[in-house]
Amino acid sequence: MSYQNVTVTDCDRLIQENNPLILDCRDVKNYQVGHLDNALHVHEGLKESLIKRGDKQRCLLIYCYHGHASQHLAEFFSDFGFKDVYSLEGGYAAWKESNQ
Repeated sequence: MSYQNVTVTDCDRLIQENNPLILDCRDVKNYQVGHLDNALHVHEGLKESLIKRGDKQRCLLIYCYHGHASQHLAEFFSDFGFKDVYSLEGGYAAWKESNQ
């Protein structure tokens, strides 16, 4: 596996220490209702832009609803040469529950 899964606790530490680019791969409606601070909504244009011009040394933290789709996207970015890629276990649901 070319990316790492992180727990909510590790995610919070990762955000504090590494200032990752945070990517939300849920649908736009759910993104608009709520998301992690500074998260970008993933769409095809953003993916293409990151692949072509993104800093492949910058840490990426990716999440979805429950932690499954984010693993596929984390693998996708890893396959394109991003070195430090993380997928949030349990996704936004786990993060939201932990941060209430």
